[in-house]
Amino acid sequence: MKIAELFYSIQGEGSLVGVPSVFIRTSGCNLRCAWCDTPYTSWQPEGTELSLDQILDEVKAHPARHVVVTGGEPMIAPEILPLTERLRALGLHITIETAGTVFAPVACDLMSISPKLSNSTPAGSWSAQHNRLRIQPQVLAELMGRYDYQLKFVIARREDMEELRAIVQFLGARRECVILMPEGIDSERLRERGLWLAEICKEEGFRFSPRLHVDLWGNQRGV
Repeated sequence: MKIAELFYSIQGEGSLVGVPSVFIRTSGCNLRCAWCDTPYTSWQPEGTELSLDQILDEVKAHPARHVVVTGGEPMIAPEILPLTERLRALGLHITIETAGTVFAPVACDLMSISPKLSNSTPAGSWSAQHNRLRIQPQVLAELMGRYDYQLKFVIARREDMEELRAIVQFLGARRECVILMPEGIDSERLRERGLWLAEICKEEGFRFSPRLHVDLWGNQRGV
């Protein structure tokens, strides 16, 4: 598998924020988000080809009981099924972080789905394909029906809420499983947007997520 990075840190987002976890970041993505915070897995995919044995050896070198398979888009990685099955055999809690555009019957304890709102659409040649792929209702329904899930939305502006509400209603998602997160890769912007987004969460009953790793270490890789 082409792996962009493999590291031990704490979960910075979502319902398991703060939990020590090993992160397996695959390289390659079928979307091109305008604000992508890991362009080295999408716009300019980097990485090293590692065997499953090499990946598992690195995972086992750390004391974490949680592993996060992320990307890029991990559901398009060629060996995603055997990877998750071998992680399950180790007795680890597995989170898959996906945009929810592709289905694969992976071994997974928490399906962390991040449907992309229109604020993610880039300018230029990728715009049409990104818009065509970013919301796949059948895939989202399949993932939500098969796994414990969280829907994690990146919010950049107040106007995003209208689109988010329509998607949540269409999917019939449980409100307690919907997590809103401010867009940004620096603490100042995250705090600025987080202040008004937290008020929206209080008013509408959605969950709020920080980006704890950014607050602690800034916008850098391997954290």
